[in-house]
Amino acid sequence: MIQDYLRDNKFGQLFHEVQKAGIFTDSKTFADAVPKGDLHKITQGYFQQKFRKDFDLKAFVMKNFKLSGESARSVKPAHNILAHIENLWELLTRKDTEAEGVGSLIPLPFPYVVPGGRFREIYYWDSYFTMLGLARSGRWDMVKYMVQNFKYLIDSFGHIPNGNRLYYLSRSQPPFFALMVELLAQNYGEAEVYPEFLDSMEKEYAFWMYVGGILDFRVELRLVNLGENIRLNRYYDAVEEPRPESYAEDLHMVKVTDQNAYRLWRNIRAACESGWDFSSRWIKEAKELKTIQTIDILPVDLNALMYKMEKILQRVHEIAGNEQKSAFYGMQSEKRKLAMQQYFWNEEAGWYFDYNLITGSHTGIYSLAACYPLWMGIADASQATRIAHILEETFLKPGGLVTTTVYSGQQWDAPNGWAPLQWIAVKGLENYGYIELADEIRRRWMHLVEKVFRDTGKLMEKYNVEDLTLEAGGGEYPVQDGFGWTNGVYLDFFHTQRNKG
Repeated sequence: MIQDYLRDNKFGQLFHEVQKAGIFTDSKTFADAVPKGDLHKITQGYFQQKFRKDFDLKAFVMKNFKLSGESARSVKPAHNILAHIENLWELLTRKDTEAEGVGSLIPLPFPYVVPGGRFREIYYWDSYFTMLGLARSGRWDMVKYMVQNFKYLIDSFGHIPNGNRLYYLSRSQPPFFALMVELLAQNYGEAEVYPEFLDSMEKEYAFWMYVGGILDFRVELRLVNLGENIRLNRYYDAVEEPRPESYAEDLHMVKVTDQNAYRLWRNIRAACESGWDFSSRWIKEAKELKTIQTIDILPVDLNALMYKMEKILQRVHEIAGNEQKSAFYGMQSEKRKLAMQQYFWNEEAGWYFDYNLITGSHTGIYSLAACYPLWMGIADASQATRIAHILEETFLKPGGLVTTTVYSGQQWDAPNGWAPLQWIAVKGLENYGYIELADEIRRRWMHLVEKVFRDTGKLMEKYNVEDLTLEAGGGEYPVQDGFGWTNGVYLDFFHTQRNKG
């Protein structure tokens, strides 16, 4: 369906009018709908009937399109949280046996686990944290299936899209594929795993480093040339249109912004590629989404992930005996590490900040993205000490770590906490010997997840870590339950804590 929307002006008008009419409270509902018959005939019927006085647009849609249900269908809570998560794995598992008509879903060859709620498809960076839990559950077959699905997407499209929907093809998400392969190798062995996925890892690296054949550039797609052979990455999206899955929201935003509409939509889409949609990290005026400026920002977390990708590729080629390529990726990672220290570290503040290309300065937004350099071993001991101190004094709340110190109303800001960022912070602190603080973050987060489960019978997408009596807020949709990465991180934390005795 969405493929036709992108290419067919007639269906484009139907899609536009359905979304603009607000028939569904969530724009994603119609973006995921599947035509019940030939789409061309449905569109013809629409134009033949639309000017009739008695024409009912909603009735027309319901008659001609099949709507997708919630992916986390009702499940009775188990007697304890561990049993509930095991039940959820089955509930959240999908297998695409064939394409559903001409809908927006991109069928995948192997089974996969979806996040839950309105998220009825696989999502890229979510899946890494889901895999951590699947591994703890001994479901290595599912971990491998999901990595193979991502390989399929890279080999088919040149990158891993945000999710397996046609409307997500113009953007990716934080690049965790190499880390997924590394996780898989921990169980099956490097010699068996790395050769199977090497080509796909290099294709993804090329996607993020692509410059379109331009040799002398400042900014090109996802790559930024800072001079003196220093190159760092940013989030981006090549399409300058409203997001089909948030169409009404993006049309509305144009009415209240001073930005050019096309630039606004690109900034919004780029923020979606970051996975932090939305956050004060990307917004010029913290409480005003209309001032979003994502493509002007060099992000700490993205470049830490690129550094890790380079280190893994260095290792894979070393194992394969490809000395020249191993040396190349090793050199690239060292250059990036130096560039990150130069452009992201603020000595006075003792923190890693995102860098604004327009102002030529740090954004000044304190966020948990600063934990990525600890996770990847980029920070030195002194930097780790200063970050640990700020985490404990400023970010740590009764339920874990807040995402930023900004109260913007956006979901990737205070007072919300998210499972993947708790996990990354804990791993980063453990790398530098801050075991007590890491344990305390883990304990508080697990306690919060357990409390909400006792109160609601659900595992949530995000949590209010400051006031344990309140739900998380912000975002373009209600708090979702299911929930893939919360399940995964909780299981990994639980097993880690149990092994500690």
